[in-house]
Amino acid sequence: MYKVLLVEDDRQIRDVIGEYFARRDKILLEFAEDGNKGLTKILNDKFDLIVLDIMMPGLDGFELCKIIRKKSDVPVVFLTGKVREEDALYGYELGADDYIVKPFSIAVLYSKLIALLERTKPGTQRPRIIESGDISLDPVRFEVRVAGETVDLPPKEYQILKYMLEHPGVAVTRRLLLAVAWGDDQFITERVIDNRVKNLRKKLKKEGARIKTLIGVGYRFD
Repeated sequence: MYKVLLVEDDRQIRDVIGEYFARRDKILLEFAEDGNKGLTKILNDKFDLIVLDIMMPGLDGFELCKIIRKKSDVPVVFLTGKVREEDALYGYELGADDYIVKPFSIAVLYSKLIALLERTKPGTQRPRIIESGDISLDPVRFEVRVAGETVDLPPKEYQILKYMLEHPGVAVTRRLLLAVAWGDDQFITERVIDNRVKNLRKKLKKEGARIKTLIGVGYRFD
């Protein structure tokens, strides 16, 4: 069973989600009614996924996501009434993995969380470790090492790097990378890919220079 934290200040939403999830057998849901209490739980416990409202008393969802990303690559999903594109883009740039807008279907929310949890858990069969130069990517441990040192990558940047390592020397369009990391999410634009690749280059240090920009096309990993 997966352990998920929902940080949401609306009691009615917490109750409705809690009742639905309690009738299912794959997610154990814990709650925090504001950002400060959510942070306390995050610092003192381990979760497989965290769902954050944005507008909350104390720490808001964006601030809490920043703190989470400094210590963990746990999947983060925003659950919010904000629908402006710039808010969605900002959330993704902070390292969020999905963005669900209120009002929403509880069944769809549950299915999305299960799909994300299944994608990010270690596989039952051990895939080969992918190595290229000083980069080593272990798909089971969800771990990336550069010159022997562990590099913490959010799930989206991990998926982008994994795809590039699996397709060296191949021109990869931004649209393809969007599909690889975000599926058909309507809020994502190619600008987000550029920001994620910029962060990825920085984290890979010298190896980051191997990600070449192809003007008007996308990227190529040499």
